Amino acid sequence: MQLLVAVINQPEKLDDILSGFLELGITGATIIDSEGMARVLTHDIPLFAGIQTLISRSRSQNYTIFSVIDDDAKVEAAFALIQDVCGSMSDPGTGIVFTIPVSRATGVAPELGEESEL
Repeated sequence: MQLLVAVINQPEKLDDILSGFLELGITGATIIDSEGMARVLTHDIPLFAGIQTLISRSRSQNYTIFSVIDDDAKVEAAFALIQDVCGSMSDPGTGIVFTIPVSRATGVAPELGEESEL
């Protein structure tokens, strides 16, 4: 099992990603509004207001997607889907996607069971 975390800097792409997840059989995800560090620093700490060049590349709104995925093939497909929808994550300001191993989970999607252990 893996926890997929994706920070998407293009809010208009969220629906395409979630629809794609459903097509891949990924039926559970949590989405939160998020904000990048550069934006917070320039708005909340006047000392950093001079870093406007950073803020010009950042977005006012991001979405962070969390999904526990039980199948490595689905994880790879989710990475490919996000890159297809958003473009290369290597490009600045696109976002970031990573996974973290999950050794135990409860309360996740039914296809993972009530409690799963690796």
